Amino acid sequence: MGFTELATYAIIFVSALAHGLLGLGFPMLATPLLALISDVRAAIVLLLLPTLALNIVNVIRGGHWRESIGRYWPLAFFGAIGSLLGTLLLVLTDPAPYKLLMAAMILVYLNSHRLGLRLQWVQRHALWASALFGLTGGLLAGTVNVMLPALIIFALEMNLTRLITVQLFNFSFFFGKLSQGAILASHGYLNVAYLFSSIPIICVALIALGVGMRYRDRIATEIYRQWLKRVLAAIAVLLTVQYFGIL
Repeated sequence: MGFTELATYAIIFVSALAHGLLGLGFPMLATPLLALISDVRAAIVLLLLPTLALNIVNVIRGGHWRESIGRYWPLAFFGAIGSLLGTLLLVLTDPAPYKLLMAAMILVYLNSHRLGLRLQWVQRHALWASALFGLTGGLLAGTVNVMLPALIIFALEMNLTRLITVQLFNFSFFFGKLSQGAILASHGYLNVAYLFSSIPIICVALIALGVGMRYRDRIATEIYRQWLKRVLAAIAVLLTVQYFGIL
């Protein structure tokens, strides 16, 4: 096993472990790390099936789907549409500028109280908020493989519970990935060899996910919400660093 293959499996394991702990974060962590040893487009293709597998497990776990998916399914619907559009942009344009745009959006949100911005309308107009954050998240997922920022902002402003947040996020990720996969397949990026090469990667990801899940329920809700904000800040820093070519 060469260095690149070993590094790939290590990145997959660590990213899936984090996903198990938080219920999110696998493509967010794995994509930029894999891009260091390949490129963004290759990383997105490699992570497609493992991400779908992790999403399914997280949606199934915990039950109570009526309170999560049954109520907030429009977020996933609009996310899938945005992912279709974003993946087309990925194929046809340079995705680099979208990284800086996402980083700016995150920083504005994290400093919204200092800037005098208020998002009380999100709870009053949940459907419109689902459309806005779903489309935005899908566009970001399609172009830079990171849907999380828009969804985290939606969850924090809606005061969703941890279980609902995890199930809704992974449900949205799943349909966003299906849309992305359809576009990639139509452009020849997916084939039988890819499917077979994904099997060991999926196995590693599921093992790490299971380890992380064992400790997820021990995290207090308020700490979990603080971690979500820190995840947002980390994404913004990483995207900015990547855009300016520091890494």
